[in-house]
Amino acid sequence: MSVKLSALILLFLAFHQVLARNRTRPNFLVVMSDAFDGRLTFDPGSKVVKLPFINYLRELGVTFINAYTNSPICCPSRAAMWSGQFVHLTQSWNNYKCLDANATTWMDLLEVNGYLTKMMGKLDYTSGSHSVSNRVEAWTRDVQFLLRQEGRPVTQLVGNMSTVRIMGKDWENIDKATQWIQQRAESSQQPFALYLGLNLPHPYKTESLGPTAGGSTFRTSPHWLEKAGCYLVSSEQVTVPKWLPGAAMHPVDFYSTFTKNCSGFFTEEEIVNIRAFYYAMCAEADAMLGQLISALRETHLLNNTVVIFTADHGELAMEHRQFYKMSMFEGSSHVPLLFMGPGLMSGVEADQLVSLVDIYPTVLDLADVAPVGSLSGYSLLPLLSTCSSCPGGPHPDWVLSEYHGCNANASTYMLRSGRWKYIAYADGLRVPPQLFDMILDKEELHNVVFKFSEVSAQLDKLLRSIVHYPEVSAAVHRYNKESFVAWRHTLGRNYSQVISSLRWHVDWQRNPLANERAIDKWLYGSF
Repeated sequence: MSVKLSALILLFLAFHQVLARNRTRPNFLVVMSDAFDGRLTFDPGSKVVKLPFINYLRELGVTFINAYTNSPICCPSRAAMWSGQFVHLTQSWNNYKCLDANATTWMDLLEVNGYLTKMMGKLDYTSGSHSVSNRVEAWTRDVQFLLRQEGRPVTQLVGNMSTVRIMGKDWENIDKATQWIQQRAESSQQPFALYLGLNLPHPYKTESLGPTAGGSTFRTSPHWLEKAGCYLVSSEQVTVPKWLPGAAMHPVDFYSTFTKNCSGFFTEEEIVNIRAFYYAMCAEADAMLGQLISALRETHLLNNTVVIFTADHGELAMEHRQFYKMSMFEGSSHVPLLFMGPGLMSGVEADQLVSLVDIYPTVLDLADVAPVGSLSGYSLLPLLSTCSSCPGGPHPDWVLSEYHGCNANASTYMLRSGRWKYIAYADGLRVPPQLFDMILDKEELHNVVFKFSEVSAQLDKLLRSIVHYPEVSAAVHRYNKESFVAWRHTLGRNYSQVISSLRWHVDWQRNPLANERAIDKWLYGSF
């Protein structure tokens, strides 16, 4: 046999090995929503609003009922998901400071290993984005002033019973993703990985507050609020959450309530409407997920596709007298995490504590791709499959979440372990910690940190073994000061005009000299 013929045979065999591997490796569809409360994906929260396509994943896949964000804000949370590392390791401190543009993600590794990859919709995991207000509010959170940064949460009803597509930008991306799936079915033998980032159910920007306004409008239509097909917000299930009186609130929670413009009076009707409108926005997001699942089914790709649904963080929706995220309370930190696909178990609710950093090693294990570098996350494949020889060791019995951005005036660290949620702040000395019994106190209204001092001490020791949080808090404090000084220097004589026109402008302009003095004391005083 000639050398040339032997080479051709080897090339032919290698080609067929690649084809065979491609046929056995699954496709991936990953849908990450924005601000979706994970408690709505299992009972009793799932009874509030019907979410048929999330329920479809529940019935045919695995639902993690104790899944948490690694940072309850958009960009740092996504940075953790894409990198597989805790945010203090990547220094993803706020919505402006996250991953470098050249950071290696699990999607990059899939592409290098033969996957056809596509990322669509909201990505938001690299540095440099979000508003000037957002970054300045994060940098100055240690300044001793109290300024409202967000618009008061409101509702807006649009359209009529036939108005389905409220979030036009998301629907446009869903249509593009649907078309992409159809094209893949017709033209490619490669396994694919498609990521789609949604804006929903994040509140909409409140246009009446001007160009610097954040998202404080909960917008939907009668279609999603009332019975429409299989969707129905159950008004009798929309409860008014209990609030602590202001004097009994933890100081960081009180700061968040004030800066989120929630310290004023709200009627019961306002609170119920905000919550109902939010649930209706979740139903619209569910319909978007449904269109992609239908596209996979119609193109005969569903049986070989792992579908993952999750979110960057949750939404408080007036729990604890707050909306938005930026908090370690369940509404903000608890996220959905559902898997469905070939070889995975069906109809299973897994109670293991997990977090978004676990997605990285799990996707790579499912694709038979080796990770690069050290990871904070653990593969969930042993929890997804009955395979006795699945890779990955036991998952630890804790999860970590941390927050260093705006609307909270101290770096915050949450350790969830067993029945407990332990929350430490700053250096562990200047701000008192919190401890909640998640079995007896699901509403997180009773801080038992002093009642169970031994438990608190044990959890604090465990937390410090995972992250030396006083050191991290000091690093964030230095970063905030240096970033603010550099920003102020670039503005020159325009500084006073610019800082007084940010989102806090109403409160700032009442006493600008006192606010400037507070900043100077923060910059040039002792830490």
